[in-house]
Amino acid sequence: MKTLEELFEHQLKDLYSAENQIIEALPKMTEKATDTDLKDVFENHYHETMEQKSRLEIICRELNITPSGEKCKAMEGLIKEARNFISEASSEEVMDAGLIAEAQRVEHYEISGYGTAVRFAKELGHRDIAKRLQITLDEEYEADNKLDKIAENRLNKKAIG
Repeated sequence: MKTLEELFEHQLKDLYSAENQIIEALPKMTEKATDTDLKDVFENHYHETMEQKSRLEIICRELNITPSGEKCKAMEGLIKEARNFISEASSEEVMDAGLIAEAQRVEHYEISGYGTAVRFAKELGHRDIAKRLQITLDEEYEADNKLDKIAENRLNKKAIG
């Protein structure tokens, strides 16, 4: 990569791969969650992630970028860790608290990626694209905040056991 434009393209492809991997992983996390509020957050974020993927496809089309072809290895690793955790949790309380921890790792990765993409889009003069990426960034912050509230208000206390 020799230019910021090429780096921006790489970032978009990485985010697209990450979103696809999340779409695959969220149903399993929803299935394993026992708390109804947590299940709701996961289900809602699944639908939101589908919209985020679609938003990326539109952005890539406008930039004449094929979004596929990259594999986000960081997301692959985060999801692998989540799968390992799911196989090790031995109580419902620990499962729910751990699922939140795993989901927040994913959210923090996305917050970092979308924050960078917004900044690059602005610097490259892609104002409308930056605004659309900002919508996704705001959604990721909101998902993280919802997970925080569930953990702090109930689930972490239940897992102390």
